[in-house]
Amino acid sequence: WVEVEVEKELGLKSKKDIENLVPGDKKASIAKFVELCKERVKKYAGVQTEQSKRLGYFMDWDNSYYTLSDENNYMIWHFLKKCHEKGLIYKGRDSVPWCPRCGTAISQHEMLTEDYKEATHDSVYIQYPIFGKKNEFLLVWTTTPWTLPGNVAVALDAERDYVAASGKVPGNTYFLNEYAAKRLGLKIEKKIKGEEFVGLKYTSPFDGLSRVKRSFGKYEHEVVATDEKILPVSEEEGTGMVHVAPGAGTEDFQLGKKLELPVIELIDEEANYISDLGEFSGKNAKEHPEVILDYLKENPEFLFDIALYTHRYPACWRCKTELVWRVVDEWYIAMDPLREPLKKVTKKINWIPKFGLKRELDWLENMHDWLISKKRYWGLALPIWQCSACGHFEVIGSKEELKEKAIEGWEKFEGNTPHRPWIDEVKIKCPECGKMMERISDVGNPWLDAGIVSFSTVSSDNKSEPFYLTDRSEFEKWYPADFIAESFPGQFKNWFYSLLAMSTVLEDREPFKTVLGFATLLGEDGRPMHKSWGNAIEFNEGADKIGVDVMRWMYARQSPSENLLFGYHVADETRRRFHLKLWNVYNFFVTYANIDGWEPAKEIKSSENVLDEWILSRLNQTQKEVTNYLEKFDAYSASDMLEKFVDDVSLWYVRRSRERVGPAAESGKDKDAFYETMYEVLLALSKLLAPFTPFMSEIIYRNLTKEESVHLTDWPQKDYSASDELISLMPLVREAAEKIHAARKEAKIPVRQPLLQASVPGEGGFSAELIDVLKEEVNVKSIKFVKGEKVILDTKVTPELEEEAKARELIRQIQEERKNQGMNLSQKIEVASPWLPSDSKFLARIKGKTIAVSLKEGEFKVVASR
Repeated sequence: WVEVEVEKELGLKSKKDIENLVPGDKKASIAKFVELCKERVKKYAGVQTEQSKRLGYFMDWDNSYYTLSDENNYMIWHFLKKCHEKGLIYKGRDSVPWCPRCGTAISQHEMLTEDYKEATHDSVYIQYPIFGKKNEFLLVWTTTPWTLPGNVAVALDAERDYVAASGKVPGNTYFLNEYAAKRLGLKIEKKIKGEEFVGLKYTSPFDGLSRVKRSFGKYEHEVVATDEKILPVSEEEGTGMVHVAPGAGTEDFQLGKKLELPVIELIDEEANYISDLGEFSGKNAKEHPEVILDYLKENPEFLFDIALYTHRYPACWRCKTELVWRVVDEWYIAMDPLREPLKKVTKKINWIPKFGLKRELDWLENMHDWLISKKRYWGLALPIWQCSACGHFEVIGSKEELKEKAIEGWEKFEGNTPHRPWIDEVKIKCPECGKMMERISDVGNPWLDAGIVSFSTVSSDNKSEPFYLTDRSEFEKWYPADFIAESFPGQFKNWFYSLLAMSTVLEDREPFKTVLGFATLLGEDGRPMHKSWGNAIEFNEGADKIGVDVMRWMYARQSPSENLLFGYHVADETRRRFHLKLWNVYNFFVTYANIDGWEPAKEIKSSENVLDEWILSRLNQTQKEVTNYLEKFDAYSASDMLEKFVDDVSLWYVRRSRERVGPAAESGKDKDAFYETMYEVLLALSKLLAPFTPFMSEIIYRNLTKEESVHLTDWPQKDYSASDELISLMPLVREAAEKIHAARKEAKIPVRQPLLQASVPGEGGFSAELIDVLKEEVNVKSIKFVKGEKVILDTKVTPELEEEAKARELIRQIQEERKNQGMNLSQKIEVASPWLPSDSKFLARIKGKTIAVSLKEGEFKVVASR
């Protein structure tokens, strides 16, 4: 990725451009390119650091580790040396996925599901004439016609049934599976067992090419029985007869190796057809697929059909160029000897979610050898020196070992980082033949850089010599890591795998105790984020428009096993549902506490109000459960508990306590009890929410306490003597209230109209205090619990109840007018109204609730009292 971005900045199109960055000087060109890569890493590491700070990360930013560091590179040397000592490092020839733009192999470990893109290609049905059989053809289908010159065999499942079919050209017989014959509209003549085709010879339209002739020798194209473990034959896709080109496919190469089939190499590192391929030589196989299609059209005896085919095709994870396959020499770590030790280590780890363990074990069971070499410039310079005379190679395990063995070039390397081209200057003596050995030009697989961090970063300052090499006792205090987290897709065969593999080789134990994996991030429309689709959000834009606490809460509230849909509408709903609710609670408390001049005491006094007892019981419960969930790394359940608690505070505790505070409320024990309780709740909430919403928590905590930071306080552990009975009963009270509200709505009786009685289905069992809470919420004078399923309201409105309702409505009108005039809550007023209650207690209530110093008849008017 770093290389690709630097190439874009410089306008470079290929590796040749990189090597000519300083015209005519390859070494200086590579040096310049590598330095530019270093600069880019440092530049964007700075950007990432600032974004991480903005997101609320607490890290040792002044001592950040970099995979480009000498310590990281030399620790990988140490790992590779251990692999070599165990006989695991080897140079192998294989047909591998290859990026023609980057000019390098792509390992199986790097090919992720998300790196496959939907593409439409010309697929070809090619008909191979069976040798010695007139007008009889093997019908073969391929989505990569550029590989057809490399065909050496047709593979089939010897145990399945195939058919002889006719129909396209009169007199021709085509052999394929029954499913394909029906799909292509052919007439089935008879069934034939697959094994009857094995050994048949056939001819290809490319047999006249010099490279094909030379590769074949005495060999002839042949039908072979596949090995299902290597090259499975699909029943539904294709024709059941598979084109085998060992020079252009990994599975093809493996099957060819087992059956000793010839290999025809086709393309160079840019995907150009190589020499001795006739008219195709020099033409690009991917950019000009028509060269093969046109050739087949000119030789119609081999062409059955050409059809467009849309499928998911692998692309380079760096530059998104479609991949090809070519035969090359690469360096590998043999994984078969490590397979069982790796599984054993993996099973010791706590995987969250649990299915992560199975996913990792599945990968370990099926993984190929680890391709660790890249034919590139930037990154780990593989510490492998090879003798061109005898082929012997050495793996160097440290800078000190290299200095000791160096016979040339040390003075040019010393003082530089262990990267290309400086490390390439050093030569050593071959212990086998005495000739000079040079470092191979390859750099390492990037997951070597990421996988070694367990060992390279644990030092006194993350930068100096690792404790692993200098102080084992200190190292073991930090190893294995307690916890890591990453997105599950892809990491099973990348970061998790590389951490596991390197730790198994070096220590034969797990590199971390717990891993939390999560699904991927999608746009809120459910699609991957793309600028062209308009659903991508850049971090700074998101932080500005959404707010980082909202972003963090969105992640926390998402089950890690499910994809997170991210976008502005989802963010708005999250903010409305939680952050605004919490802030309104905090604002209500601060506003009225300031109006009433309340100051926090050192100790909370016991309250006689059942609402205070209940909310402190809920706080106690929430505190314990959130702590328990977080100790299990379950932020999803912890945040769910916190959101439910804030709902309880906002929608019930504050709602039912509004009349207890403010200038209109009587001063005394109950008012103080509310403030003390609310202060305690907000203080604890600011601490419980600190890991989730660090900025909002900080503001609330500092404003409440005037202390330095919530993040410097202890985790809340105070015991509030919870009442389990209240915790279980209050939801029943709220449920009863909802039923009564629903009955009022059905009867079209507003809540401001008091009623004499509501009969509620249920056994009741509520204390007098809880009954009072319920009566005040639903505005009825009496609650009766009865058998049945429906709430029954006494809808008779007495003159006194009617006057009380009108008094409540007048209070609402006065308060609304106060708000319209921008009066503060403590402003005393004078009120005139065309209607006034006859009952003195209602007059007193109106004056008390509105802080009115006078109340007289007249045209409706509210003015500030002087």
